[in-house]
Amino acid sequence: MERTETAETRGIAVPGALLDGVPRQRGVDVAAAAAVTAVAVEPAGGAPVPVLDAPALKAPFPKLWRLLPTPTGTPFTFWYAVLLAVTSYVADTADSSWVDSVLQASSTDVTHLVQSPALVLVASALWVAGGLGSPFVVVFLLVLTALERRVGGVRTAAVFLVGHVVATLSTEVPVGLAVLVGHLPESSLHRYDYGISFGVAASVGALAGLLRPWLRWPVLVLFGGMLLQDLANLTDPVSNWGHLIALSVGVGMWRWVRRWDAEGVAARGVAGAV
Repeated sequence: MERTETAETRGIAVPGALLDGVPRQRGVDVAAAAAVTAVAVEPAGGAPVPVLDAPALKAPFPKLWRLLPTPTGTPFTFWYAVLLAVTSYVADTADSSWVDSVLQASSTDVTHLVQSPALVLVASALWVAGGLGSPFVVVFLLVLTALERRVGGVRTAAVFLVGHVVATLSTEVPVGLAVLVGHLPESSLHRYDYGISFGVAASVGALAGLLRPWLRWPVLVLFGGMLLQDLANLTDPVSNWGHLIALSVGVGMWRWVRRWDAEGVAARGVAGAV
């Protein structure tokens, strides 16, 4: 005859349980008891039988603070956002002539790309075109935070940088060629071109590959539709084409971001099991 045991009969302390012979005990702490993991009792000739099953309680909805960057959870996005806040404050409060000269020096126009490509590609991503009131700031915070929580800071930075660089070169090289053959004036070689929008658009495209289909396609349709509307309005054709190119770059990286996400899930699972 198999013997059934409980946690108490095996001498295992259960949080909140009453102890025999000890007066003036408080009532049973249900929440503490629910946190106890299952205790397995192995009968004489069979598999272990769980005698206490109390799974950990989970919140029905994710915490809202996870939608925004934090210095420990998403350090790349957080500190990048701090840097953008500082440069935006400087752009709003410093002498306008000095700001214009700095922005011109940071521009990824054809002239600067020929002279110092690496420097201006980095410097141009330190400013927000339109300041902190730009809609790309909100998209930056939400999208890069979500992407970094899935694939990590280094890989998020790689997605952002690839989109920024590819979209910039894909738009400025044709400008240079058009000036060379006489289709555009020479002043086009010095046009202002700076900001985070190309990297943000690439991050949106990459993150869409990690979303479920019911959310992925509406995100791409809405964001892509906004970019197409800007292109149709001819607000800034070069930048508008750059945004669409950057979004396509992010979509083209689905294979890698999905692999990175799977590696992250596996790593978190191993860490949780240790």
